[in-house]
Amino acid sequence: MPASGDLFDPTLIVFAALAVFVIWKLRSVLGMRVDRDTPPPSRFAPRRPAPATVAPAPSATPVAEAPARPSGTERWDGVAEKGVASAWSGLDAVAASDPSFDGKTFLSGARRAYELIITAFAKGERETLKPLLSQDVFDGFSAEIARREQLGETMETAVIAIDSATVDAARAIAGRNEVTVRFVARLMSVRRDRDGETIDGGQTRKVVERWTFARDPKASDPNWKLVATQAED
Repeated sequence: MPASGDLFDPTLIVFAALAVFVIWKLRSVLGMRVDRDTPPPSRFAPRRPAPATVAPAPSATPVAEAPARPSGTERWDGVAEKGVASAWSGLDAVAASDPSFDGKTFLSGARRAYELIITAFAKGERETLKPLLSQDVFDGFSAEIARREQLGETMETAVIAIDSATVDAARAIAGRNEVTVRFVARLMSVRRDRDGETIDGGQTRKVVERWTFARDPKASDPNWKLVATQAED
């Protein structure tokens, strides 16, 4: 039997393995070069904030300016007949009191209003007429519609064409701008009695009328109203 001092102790193997591991770990750490001037990289380094954006100061000059209104002999071309001094000077006064006024846009709207009012009057449509007319003109139109209704008459009118529409006069007075348009148009009208028999009309006729529209330049409502009509013989 071997002596007790010669017995193999398995714990020695465990201690030896631990010693080898500790020595290896120390060498791996102590042998690493550390540069004190350069910090170790990090996977979660905070992202550098973007430089602040400073909005430019507003410019004293607008980016887009409204187109200049034509001046001189061209300022009302296509709106009023040349040589009609009262119309041109009157339009100048209207534009001065209302910078948003545009002659061609106004005439385009006046054409539509002419056709709408002529048609609505023939049909007796008071609700259509009321916002387009001044109170005095509306009362006159409404009275004529009532007369036809009392007699049992009906009327049909169609605007075949508006051959021309030009500003004949204009003026700016306190709290009110007025523009008179001379319309040359061709209408087809038929008036019938209560039995449907034709009283008159049925043929195209040429009419020349002057309609005056008015508007308060300071009003929030951009619409013009018809304030007077005059037929030319």
